[in-house]
This record gives sequence, C-alpha cells and structure tokens, in this order.
Amino acid sequence: MNVNLQGHIKTLETSNRVFHHIKGKQPGATVVFFAGIHGNEFAGVNALNAIIPRLNKNAIRGEVFGVYGNIRALKANKRFIDLDLNRLWTPEQLERLEAEKNPENELQEQIDLFKFIKGILASTDNPIYFIDLHTTSSKTLPFITINDALINRKFSACFNVPVVLGIEEYLEGPLLSYLNTLGYVSLGFESGQHIDPQAVKSCEAFVYLVLNYTNNLLNPESDKINVYKNELEIASKSIDSIFEVVYKYHIKPEENFMMHQGFESFQPIKKGTLLASSDGKDIYSNYTAKLFMPLYQKSGKDGFFIIKIIPRFFLKLSEFLRKVKADHVLTFLPGITWYDKQKGILKANLKVARFLTKSIFHLFGYRNKQIDDNHLLLYNRERVAKKAMYKKEKWY
Repeated sequence: MNVNLQGHIKTLETSNRVFHHIKGKQPGATVVFFAGIHGNEFAGVNALNAIIPRLNKNAIRGEVFGVYGNIRALKANKRFIDLDLNRLWTPEQLERLEAEKNPENELQEQIDLFKFIKGILASTDNPIYFIDLHTTSSKTLPFITINDALINRKFSACFNVPVVLGIEEYLEGPLLSYLNTLGYVSLGFESGQHIDPQAVKSCEAFVYLVLNYTNNLLNPESDKINVYKNELEIASKSIDSIFEVVYKYHIKPEENFMMHQGFESFQPIKKGTLLASSDGKDIYSNYTAKLFMPLYQKSGKDGFFIIKIIPRFFLKLSEFLRKVKADHVLTFLPGITWYDKQKGILKANLKVARFLTKSIFHLFGYRNKQIDDNHLLLYNRERVAKKAMYKKEKWY
C-alpha cells in the first residue's frame, strides 16, 4: 500500500505542504485535514487523495484543505526524523520557534505548519475545523480523540465510532491540544492499524462525512453518506461509547520496553493481565478495563493506555455544570486558587485538596497538568471554546 504513495511523496518539496485546496463560490466553514503528522502513517494521505479530487468544486461551500504534516518523515517512511512533530506544540516551544536560526527537519516542519495555521486563522470569521488523521501500530477500531470541550463532544457525536477523552493530559504538546487552546473544533481520527487497507477505507468515510456535517457540500449524496456511515459502523463494531483515559505507561529514555504480542485497542483486560515487559521485568495491568493503543513500533514513548467507559449520567452532569458555569464554586474549596483568572486557569495544592480527584475537575471542564509533586494546574476547556462561532452549524 505504501510503495506508490512513497514514490509520490518523494517528488514533493516542503513548499507543497497544501496538497489539496478547494475554495467554494459560496461562503461557509473552513475545514483543514492534516495527514502524515507522523511519517509512517499514510492512510490519511491516501484517503484525502481519494476523496477530495472527486468533489465537485462548483458544489462546495467555504474552503477545504488537505495538508501534509511531516513531509521529511513521510519521504523516509518514519514516524519522525529527529523529534516527534506531534509533541512539539507547547507554549514554550512555540515561543522558541521565533528564535530558531537554522531549523532542521521537524523544527522546519513545525515553522511551516505554524505559519499555515496562523494564515488560516487570519483568513476567515466563519467556523474553522481542524481534523488530524492518524493510524496506530496495533490493530484497532476506528475512533476519535478529543480535548473534552462541549463543542468537540457535540461534533464527535455525529459519527458512530468510539470517542476517547482525556488523552491530552498524558501527552505533552500534541497539535490538537494547541488548537484547542485557541477554542476551535479540533478532532483526531485514528482510522486503524498502519498497514491495514481498512484504515484507508474508514478514513475515506470519515473525511466525506466530516464535509457533510460541516455543511461544505452543497449537494451531499445521500446514498454515499449512508454507505460511509455503514462503513464506519461495521469497522467500529457498532461501538459508539465515550471513554476516558485513566492510565498511560510512559517509556523512559533507554528503557527496553516490549509489548506482548496479540493485544489490540479496546480489548477488555482484567486486573493482573500480563501486558508487557520492561528491562526484563513483567508489567501487569492494575485495572479491569480496556487496553488502548498498545505500542508495536520502535519509535514512541507511549507504551500503552488504559481506558474506561464514562457513564452517560456523568456526561450529562458535566454538560449541565459547564453550561451553568458552576466551576466558580471551586475556588471556595480548600487548596484551590486562581492561577490566571482571565485565562480560566486554577491551581490546586494537593497537600490541601487531596480529597479532589481528576474526575471531579473533569466534570467542570478542566484538564490537569502536574507542575510538581504537590501542585496541579487546571485548564478550563469551556472558557476558551468559541461556542458562538459554531452555534448556527447544523450539528450544534
């Protein structure tokens, strides 16, 4: 599957980052698809090449972009050359970009992407959607990952695939986390295993359905929509629950980590299940839950994740609490103070607030970042979400 694609990729220069662009005659949303942020993940590129050229350019509202992520890594068929491009989007790193004098490989890729993103944000007042297309090293159902803002939840609900919340708390610097801090609808779609042809089919279905729900298609083909919906439903085994990440095994530098063979994402596991080995020592699950994204490639620091279904009651409760802005009561609790009120960032002293768990903060719309052994910073997803931008969208 990758041979022909690689031959095509090798002819590209970095100036060809936008490999598809359609601008409709009527105003509408801007949809940006990123493909190949990891250079060994070709399904997104293949899917965009299959779907976008077939669209009737005279029947498009707004703008649609297909954007290469890591061109150098795509040419080499490697996850990355020097640095993981999907771990560089921290505020500190973005500030350092301005001072880079001789950027190479991923740093140059990031500079180019950053310029493109800023250009998109400055180009329109219409709704903007950012969709990051990926695959995984293990066998998996197709699924969506989001930062848990209500606008992301609402848009994700259009698709009959599993949705996973909370992964941003375990990863440093994903592109989508940066875009979510700006308040835009931003979704990651993992279509399947790297080398599985079904991953391309699922990705094609997802791309077309995105353009349908964003209302970019003036004349969406109902038969095609039904076929694509059915494609995703079958590939996801009719699982459309919302899950939350509860654990990540982080691989340390120089650690010899080895995932045991035969595991796949969304596989049920019991507490005590032997999952992997580290420097010859066995690693067992501490949870009865579901395994998520077990690592079966040499590059990467995320050994595996563990996820649990979020009960519908708590999803509804969190939606209510956020809509009534109940988070203002948190500062009345011991150990909770404002770190930056304007940006909606709280600080929790864990010595005082030991009774508060991550799940409580999640209800109110906060994600957590540990800054030292005794303190958490809590970032409010809802305060920055550009809800007004999407209120007139048909999915809202």
